[in-house]
Amino acid sequence: MTNTADTSSARAHARSQAAAATISGPELPEGIDPAKITFAQRIPSGGYANAVLARGTRMRISDPLGAACAHLLLFRAESPWERLNVADTVKVPWQAYPAAGHPLLSDQGRVLATVVADSSGRHDTLCGTSASARDRLCMAGVKQGLEPRDIAQTLSFFRGVRVESDGGLTPTGSAGPGTVVELLIHLPVTLLIANAEHPLDATPTTDLDLVAWAAPRDLGQRFNTDPEYLRAVENTEADWQARTLEAIA
Repeated sequence: MTNTADTSSARAHARSQAAAATISGPELPEGIDPAKITFAQRIPSGGYANAVLARGTRMRISDPLGAACAHLLLFRAESPWERLNVADTVKVPWQAYPAAGHPLLSDQGRVLATVVADSSGRHDTLCGTSASARDRLCMAGVKQGLEPRDIAQTLSFFRGVRVESDGGLTPTGSAGPGTVVELLIHLPVTLLIANAEHPLDATPTTDLDLVAWAAPRDLGQRFNTDPEYLRAVENTEADWQARTLEAIA
């Protein structure tokens, strides 16, 4: 039996356990300079993460084992009252099923992020979080100075839902292991993300991987030519330039 009756023995035991532990991290994207990576984390089933991501960050969210469910919230980092508005994210682009080119909009008509790659196609903008996902998001939010009242409607990646002709919602599950979603961050944001079951799909979740890296040149690309998207990008850039000039003055 391990002796942990005194603090010295307990410390020695804890350190031996830590030395023996193997913590697997996310697989890093090929072709990305490791020096540019700003955040990398593997989120286990029932886990969560929070991070502040700079403008021009590219973030890869991946489902390595095929049963992750990523419930995501975004808040503008310097003014968190501006946040992801899932209703506008559906309404403005006339699309309830996110795919590459889809903007994640704030309630001010600005683009917080754009989906720039998607090999899953199984996502949900309609159902929100499960109770366990909300609990995890609340815990993540506290670490960023947010309160439970700030945890609003989420967007979920890797567990799909389709709307039937009678208005019913049918879960479509996962697209399988190895699928990826990539986001380009247009404004500095606070990210909250939970890996927990979907409200309509109780399948136990598996690991979720997050990797973010600096990619400011990607902001010069246009991943969507729809007029609604271009107008939202224009609003975003105008606001960013105005704030930058104000900070310089």
